[in-house]
Amino acid sequence: MQNIIDRFISYVTVDTESNPNSETTPSTEKQWVLANKLVEELKSIGMQDVSIDDKAYIMATLPSNVEHEVPTIGFVSHFDTSPDFSGANVKPQIVSDYNGKDIVLNAEQNIILSPDYFKDLLQYKGQTLITTDGTTLLGADDKAGITEIVTAMEFLINNPEIKHGKIRIGFTPDEEIGRGAHFFNVEKFDAQWAYTMDGSQIGELEYENFNAAGAKITFKGKSVHPGYAKGKMINSMLVANTFISELPADEVPERTKGYQGFYHIHHLTGSIEETVLELIIRDHNQKKFEKRKEKIQKIARKINKKFAKQFGEDIIVLEIKDQYYNMKEKVLPVKHIVDIAEKAMRELNIKPIIKPIRGGTDGSQLSYMGLPCPNIFAGGHNFHGKYEYVPVESMQKAVEVIVKIAELTALPNFGLEEPKSKTKKRK
Repeated sequence: MQNIIDRFISYVTVDTESNPNSETTPSTEKQWVLANKLVEELKSIGMQDVSIDDKAYIMATLPSNVEHEVPTIGFVSHFDTSPDFSGANVKPQIVSDYNGKDIVLNAEQNIILSPDYFKDLLQYKGQTLITTDGTTLLGADDKAGITEIVTAMEFLINNPEIKHGKIRIGFTPDEEIGRGAHFFNVEKFDAQWAYTMDGSQIGELEYENFNAAGAKITFKGKSVHPGYAKGKMINSMLVANTFISELPADEVPERTKGYQGFYHIHHLTGSIEETVLELIIRDHNQKKFEKRKEKIQKIARKINKKFAKQFGEDIIVLEIKDQYYNMKEKVLPVKHIVDIAEKAMRELNIKPIIKPIRGGTDGSQLSYMGLPCPNIFAGGHNFHGKYEYVPVESMQKAVEVIVKIAELTALPNFGLEEPKSKTKKRK
């Protein structure tokens, strides 16, 4: 496991935070540092056709080592980290033989990773955990996924007796700001299907995700001296508050789970003259998703009508943009690609946790671009914050899952007991 630890730490200590306000790809220049490092590493372990384009998308090939025709499959991860929490100066801490008690991340600031609050910790008692030092995120999302893919490819190269077909790997920038698949060249990747290694706890296997949209709502106001404001001032912050109060109070991330959708206000800035609210809209069900978008439009119209005479124009300007859709529609016709991953886990004594993603991955966009792409666990927990951690044993198991999927894909009928849906094979 030391190889996994060393590789993972070499990745997370490189700052690759993305920036939603940038118009470049990658959105931050510093992402190139890790991207170029990965290119050299892939070459050094013996991968072929290693390439990086002008937007930092990396691709490489592990050639087939069997004579018969086998589908080309892929594995994908992203190397950027979330802008929601600092990814600079990451100082990973290794907790060996975790005892099931509180972990002091930062004594000076009294930052504690406790199983009393994060109960998932207890399932990793006796294992080796990698945590933050309490001042940054860790970056397991998704540098754990990259670690696992590179390690699995290295293992297959060093163990040619394990039979597999052609394998393509791809690493992307800017997934955390919703752009990871925007410039992914599916035709160049040339795989029949792929898996993103971008899930959380061990066993996760996901092929359903939210339909997603983002909304930017601008509230206008009129500033007047407060001593003379009666009947004249319009405080845009209070108009925004009225809008927020019209949203369903229980349909927020902290009060929903499973297939339940939500509205999530993630940024709010304002003054008397102008307030800008940004929210995201999520729902697994397409019809409910459309109704959610209609609801915020209806609220905006209602408030605009209320202020029409006093303000003279629309007091609310609403912009809604769809971000991605539920991959289920694209994966179900080739459901065997999920069955293969499930079988791989079961053969490794990993209990599959098949559930919907309460979010999105590059795989959701790639599926609609013609590359069906379910999501597999990478092992980390508490992403995007100072309490993030990853069990090394989970990363090792993810490596084994990748290897096992490669093996199964090279077997007749993919090693499945009954015929499954078929995909046209490429040479």
